[in-house]
This record gives sequence, structure tokens and C-alpha cells, in this order.
Amino acid sequence: MKISPKVKKILSYYESDNAGTKTNLARILMTGKLAGTGKMVILPVDQGFEHGPDRSFAVNPDAYDPHYHYELAVEAGLNAYAAPLGMLEAGADSFAGEIPTILKVNSSNSLHNGGTAPHQATTASVKDALRLGCSAIGFTIYPGSDAAFDMFEEIRELSEEAKSYGLAVVIWSYPRGGDLSKIGETAVDICSYATHIAALLGAHIIKVKPPTQALENLEAIKVFEKLKIPVTTLEERIKHVMKSAFAGRRIVVFSGGNAKGEDDIYNEIREIYKGGANGSIIGRNTFQRPRIESIKMLDNIIKIYQGKF
Repeated sequence: MKISPKVKKILSYYESDNAGTKTNLARILMTGKLAGTGKMVILPVDQGFEHGPDRSFAVNPDAYDPHYHYELAVEAGLNAYAAPLGMLEAGADSFAGEIPTILKVNSSNSLHNGGTAPHQATTASVKDALRLGCSAIGFTIYPGSDAAFDMFEEIRELSEEAKSYGLAVVIWSYPRGGDLSKIGETAVDICSYATHIAALLGAHIIKVKPPTQALENLEAIKVFEKLKIPVTTLEERIKHVMKSAFAGRRIVVFSGGNAKGEDDIYNEIREIYKGGANGSIIGRNTFQRPRIESIKMLDNIIKIYQGKF
């Protein structure tokens, strides 16, 4: 595997990491149609845990089969596939070595009302990730939750173990709970803060939601207004979030979110691309469509990150 100059530069930002972790980051960055570009598209399929199987897969029954998602990620030429323990175990042998995998090691479920203290249970281990040949572990934190500090301590321990074995760490940083309003969960100042928290916790790859123009924190609002920080367009907001990832020295990918029309997806991703993000991690908006449509959509998304669509 010859490493591109762009990927070598990205790897140089991770100054404390061992050769194993950098090799696994390189595998993700050098796989698929975006190999070597510094951009990535990842398929995440943890929605069965988060929302339930029927809400997630009934619209496209083929998606109940874990092999379907492996095949989709491989055929579409994606950089990696992320899923909880059981999903990866169900196809680990059949697809060994075909695509880098990310083991989601904590999960929630919609049957539980987290109230002001949403939390996730640890559902897999670093040893599971090693056993399955994964390149990274994935972990969700809820900045703003009354349980946030417990989650920070959990990922600190898991991250230390994962890095010691040469695995990369991906943090889903989703503000919610506490006094945060629903609108505030995706407000640009809150998304920026959530990105920075994930970077401070040692994430190699950070997953956040595309930020809206809303502002939530009263003290942050004063800063945005005083400095006239531009946040009118999504491109501007993405650029601002990237600054919070150590001035772009950490990989940041943006989620696809709730189901939306193709044009809306493409327009959003174009703005994400123009804002300098590293890529997208997009699940429901692809696998809930028929396979042929999913492949076409993912191909177009890849072309956006190639500057071709």
C-alpha cells in the first residue's frame, strides 16, 4: 500500500501515535474510490440499536441481513464500514480484509428515555475489535448530558487501551440532554464545542452533525456577534467547525441525518465539501433505498468529494 502525500500529511498530525494506529488510519484513508485524497465516506449501521430494526430496515427488507451492508460498502468503494458487535461478527469471516471496519463499542436504544442524562451502554470491547480485525473502535459521547462526564471517563479508558494495541479511535460527538434545547443540539456553536471536546478526548476521527445557523450558548453568542463570525451558509459553518478540530489537524466527518431527498443530500454534501470537511458518514439515506439507488447515490457522493459532481 503506497501512501499518498496527502495521507502522509494527515498522519503527521497524529504526533503521539504508534505505527500500528497510523497504519490503521492509513488503511481507512487509502481504501476505496477516495483512497489517497484525504477524504472519506463511511457506512455506519448502528441504527438497529438506536432506532430498532423495523424503523431502520423494513423500508428495504434486504437490509435486515448484515451481509447486505458489508456488500454495499465494498461495492460502493467506501473507506470503511462501522457497526455494533453482532453486525460485524455476522460477516467478519465472509468479508475479512475486504474493507476496514470500525467496531461501535457503545450503543443506546429508543426504548429508553434518557431524559436530561442520555447515556449509552458499553456493548463491545477493544479485544472484540482486535479479534474481528477492525481498524478502529467507535464510541458515542453526549456533551451536555448529565451523564457526559461518565462517558468522557469511559472513552478515556477505552481509547488508552485501543491506542496501545494500534487501533484508531472514532468519536461520535452528539450534544444532547441537560439544558440543551432540541434546536441547540445542532447549533453551530454547540457543534463546534462538541467537535473540540472529541478532539481533546483524543479522537482520531470525529463524527458530528451538520451545524445549523442557530446559536445556543449565551456566552458563545456574544463572541460570535462581537467577532462577526460568518455562519450564514453551511459552508461557513463547516469551516468554523473544522477550526475547532485543532485547526483541521483532526479528521472530521459529518453525519447524513434523517431521510431526505437526493437533491437535498447532494446540496448538503457539496457545502460540507466546500467547507473543507474530510467526508461523510452516511447510513439511513443510503441503505434505506434499493441497492441500485444506494450504489448510485454513494457514487455521486464520492464524486462530490472528488470535485467531479
